Amino acid sequence: MKIIYKYIIKNFIGPFVLTFFFALFILLMQYLWKYVDDLVGKGLEISIILELLFYASATFVATAAPLAILLSSLMTFGNLGERYEIVAIKSAGIPISKLFIPLLLLSFIIGIFTFWFANNVSPKAFLKSKTLLLDIRDTKPALSIEEGVFYDGLDNYVIRIGKKGRDNASIEDVLIYDHSKGQGNTTVTFAKKGEMRITDDKKYMLFTLYNGFFWDESRNNTNSGSVRSKYPLVRAGFKTQYKRFDISSFQFQKTDQSFYQSNNQSLPISELQIKIDTLKKQIFLMQEAPSNNFFSNLYFYNNIVNLDSTFKVNPKLQTTYSFDSLSNEKKKEVLNFSQMGAGGFINAVKYAYDDVQWKNYNLWSFQIEVHRKFTLAVACLLFFFIGAPLGSIIRKGGIAIPLVVTVLFFIFYFVISIIGEKVAKGDLIPVSMGMWFSTAVLVPICAFLSYKATIDSAVFSIDENLKWFSRFKNIKFLNLKKKHENTTTLS
Repeated sequence: MKIIYKYIIKNFIGPFVLTFFFALFILLMQYLWKYVDDLVGKGLEISIILELLFYASATFVATAAPLAILLSSLMTFGNLGERYEIVAIKSAGIPISKLFIPLLLLSFIIGIFTFWFANNVSPKAFLKSKTLLLDIRDTKPALSIEEGVFYDGLDNYVIRIGKKGRDNASIEDVLIYDHSKGQGNTTVTFAKKGEMRITDDKKYMLFTLYNGFFWDESRNNTNSGSVRSKYPLVRAGFKTQYKRFDISSFQFQKTDQSFYQSNNQSLPISELQIKIDTLKKQIFLMQEAPSNNFFSNLYFYNNIVNLDSTFKVNPKLQTTYSFDSLSNEKKKEVLNFSQMGAGGFINAVKYAYDDVQWKNYNLWSFQIEVHRKFTLAVACLLFFFIGAPLGSIIRKGGIAIPLVVTVLFFIFYFVISIIGEKVAKGDLIPVSMGMWFSTAVLVPICAFLSYKATIDSAVFSIDENLKWFSRFKNIKFLNLKKKHENTTTLS
């Protein structure tokens, strides 16, 4: 059996590694396609893009592992069945259930690794990828001033360059609009020639302009808005002028990671549990807040009404007060205060309700993330019990049929998981039930396929299904022929 086990493991490792990186590549391309608009045109270094893809791929490892197990186990047992090696092993008196043992243990180890990775590595990778993506989004598009185009990428300036030299430094027919005063195109600079260069630290762009002039109409308006300036237009020429533009915002800058530090996907289970306990206590205290606010309003009655000399307390019920015994001024005061207290109480209830709903949503998100780490690990075993029995039943190797079956099952599992997660976030069912709903659906399928593989059922065999379909066609054709003959005889 050791030789057979080594042979099965050897046939499994190769497809598993291949399909794992294939699944990781597909998930990464989906991620890249989602955020491609934030990456293009920024002039980013290739190292920054590779760093983002590396951290993003690390967040998909826990998702790619069950998918790789399903496809590789399906290919492994499909190849064994197609080469009649399963038949030879069974003829030696070895049940097919024993063939599942080595890969079952291997899938269990992969499941443990998936859980460890999802709990320890993926949160850190998610934090870094989200922070890096946020920095890339904040980076302005690459500085590119084309000939004859009004470029408005610089804050408070619009620049038009009529012609650029081959060295991209010599410029001609330069027109610069200064909008820093917020009065439109009131300050304009024109130069026949000039030079353009960027400082070594890439924080500033320097313009050296020759033989030009500028005009300024901004003095036409004053702060008071009523007195007009004595100089409505200023126009001056120059032989040489220097201008400096701040372009530091065009450079990629890394920021602090604290923005996503408390995100549910960036925390391990230990910290998630602390967040969950804290939120539960806060929700409990907030649910008690409206009632406390209501009873605190009794302070008015105990300190204002009770001090009135005309106020009489019912001797039988010391907490019952007589409103009729108050004076008219006191009655108005009590009514006004009661109205304000009721309004404040209603506002407090509404605020508490909205805050509790928001905290409940965060609580469900943290709970969902805790369960997700376990469900992905369990999915490794479930997908093995789907792929291995199904491969031994179908008995078709290669990549085509296993890939189709894998995609169908993974989409089915993914859709059910999303439905369960959405329902759990809506507080329609408990979070645990929603997150484990997909697992509960797959367990009967795993049991059914394992049973069919154990009894050597051919219910999923393509050849058998084609034969059954051919027999069905023949039976239907014979029935139609017989019915036609009976009709002809009666005629």
